Amino acid sequence: MITEAYINGLRDELRKHNYNYYVLDKPTISDFDFDKKLKELQAIESAHPEFYDPDSPTLRVGGAITKNFKTVVHDYRMYSLDNSYSKDDLLDWEKRIKKMVDGEVSYTCELKYDGASISLTYENGRLLRAVTRGDGVQGDDVTANVKTINSVPLKLRGDYPQRFDIRGEIVLPFEGFNAMNEARMANGEEPYRNPRNTASGSLKLQDSAEVANRPLQCLLYNIKSDYRSITSQFESLEKARSWGFKVPSEAKLATSIDEVLEYVNYWDEERHNLPYETDGVVIKVNSLDQQAELGFTSKAPRWAMAYKFKAEQVSTVLNEITYQVGRTGAITPVANLEPVELAGTIVKRASLHNADQIEKLDIRERDTVYVEKGGEIIPKITAVDLSQRPADSKPTQYITHCPECATELQRLEGEAKHYCPNEASCPPQVIGRIQHFISRKAMDIEGLGGETVALLVNAGLVKNYADLYILKKEDILPLERMAEKSAENLIEGVQASKTIPFERVLFALGIRFVGETVAKKLARHYKSVVNLSQATIEELTAVDEIGERIAQSVVSFFNDEANTELVGRLITYGLQFEVEEKVVEGQTDRLAGETYVVSGVFESVSRDELKALIEKNGGKVGSSISSKTSFLVAGDKMGPSKRTKAEKLNIPIISEEDFLSKIR
Repeated sequence: MITEAYINGLRDELRKHNYNYYVLDKPTISDFDFDKKLKELQAIESAHPEFYDPDSPTLRVGGAITKNFKTVVHDYRMYSLDNSYSKDDLLDWEKRIKKMVDGEVSYTCELKYDGASISLTYENGRLLRAVTRGDGVQGDDVTANVKTINSVPLKLRGDYPQRFDIRGEIVLPFEGFNAMNEARMANGEEPYRNPRNTASGSLKLQDSAEVANRPLQCLLYNIKSDYRSITSQFESLEKARSWGFKVPSEAKLATSIDEVLEYVNYWDEERHNLPYETDGVVIKVNSLDQQAELGFTSKAPRWAMAYKFKAEQVSTVLNEITYQVGRTGAITPVANLEPVELAGTIVKRASLHNADQIEKLDIRERDTVYVEKGGEIIPKITAVDLSQRPADSKPTQYITHCPECATELQRLEGEAKHYCPNEASCPPQVIGRIQHFISRKAMDIEGLGGETVALLVNAGLVKNYADLYILKKEDILPLERMAEKSAENLIEGVQASKTIPFERVLFALGIRFVGETVAKKLARHYKSVVNLSQATIEELTAVDEIGERIAQSVVSFFNDEANTELVGRLITYGLQFEVEEKVVEGQTDRLAGETYVVSGVFESVSRDELKALIEKNGGKVGSSISSKTSFLVAGDKMGPSKRTKAEKLNIPIISEEDFLSKIR
């Protein structure tokens, strides 16, 4: 008689063999014997559904169908990394770090794997969900597909936290990639271009059984949790390995930037012997306390840097230079190339950036040029092979008028780009601004995409983003590919966008240099568009992190009568142009007008909790000590340089207990 204990024992045995094979690369059983045991377990589970286990090894074969991948907000934001391409970049980064933290700094060096980023969430030792990076704030739930990857543990072992996220990269090793392509070509199918794109595409396949047939691996490298017993990045890698994750052994602890450079130089050569693609090295400040003190910019952690290996380079012929007009009117020259394969993709075009770049490299049509992928993503021309230049070649004359509307171009002093000033009727600018307005991070208008915007503009139905709010269903039904349901969804999506908060509406307006982060700062500071529109350059530059260039752009925007008319229309249509003050339980203004810098290790609250308390009570958290700092909250192990600077500027230094007393 089959018992539950027997089934669980068989499952545990198969999990152990899985771990030995896919994580340790040290199999202790033949493939034949493993398959035999797996088939036995499948037969038993089929006969005894009452003993179902969501973490059973049999689920690795897939079978779940996902037609729509649900969007999930990450518990911890997935930031990008700043890139460096030289020894000098790394030395500059080290100098910035040492200005912000005290004491010795060590580094964890890890290879930068070229695949698809993934965030795995575990709860009570079991895989809860797997989410793609997305835009860093939210991504797609691909749990069913990731469960088929054998190196992803469904059940952990050891002293893991109750709940945590772990980040990594889904990669496709060269051996498996080549085998897949051989099979495709044998069937008369086109081979896949490169392992990275194939790995990324695998995560969004609807049939998880198809994913299970692909030899994907998951390499993990970053734990995100409130688990306080881990004190360093290198220790976190060892912990993750002990819990059952596949953590590459190539990571190394470096005690100086010289050791970091030795690691970089070694792997720049040795990476070609690895079983999967890498495009650089990620260097992280090892101490988690120092990481917390360094914090983040709006896009990336200050405590990490990606050193990118020199990009692959090829030569090809530049057939023609054309010019594109962006939504802000910026003109971008584009090199149209003789198609050439580069880093696994066919490259036909490359950006030439601006007139200065063309003049600097003396780039001409019909030149043989060298092309590489800047940051391994965007193709760029790095040089011209002058020995191949035709005898009748003539220097490139940069255009003087807009290629779309024939308006004479402008180039402002200190600007690298030429601009078309015809904002109101230059088609790419009109379409581009509306596309920006409706984008996901701005108004996020459901049912309205970039192609539909172009159709609306070309049909004369909208001339600006305010016109979207007076569209009627009967206006848009005659458009190409516009069915009645699509028209209804578009109108409903436009109306629903009226609830989007002010900070995103401000970003959607497309004010030059006002990105997501700047829009949030301005919205929180000025509270309404009326207040913002009346601010002077001097008042704007007094706002934290708002420079003169941004201030001038904001003032220019609201000094333009056409823009104020658009904003006025949007106000009458019911969009949100004031910050909705949310009442948070326990919120006070006890610390209003005060800026606090937090440094060191704290006992009764974590550093993040302390910062949250400052903001909850109306105060502001500063990243470094300056004359604007009101108090330095000093914890244990705070470095001497911060204390010295605070004393020099006569800034009061208070303890954790002093601070908590202030807000009680």
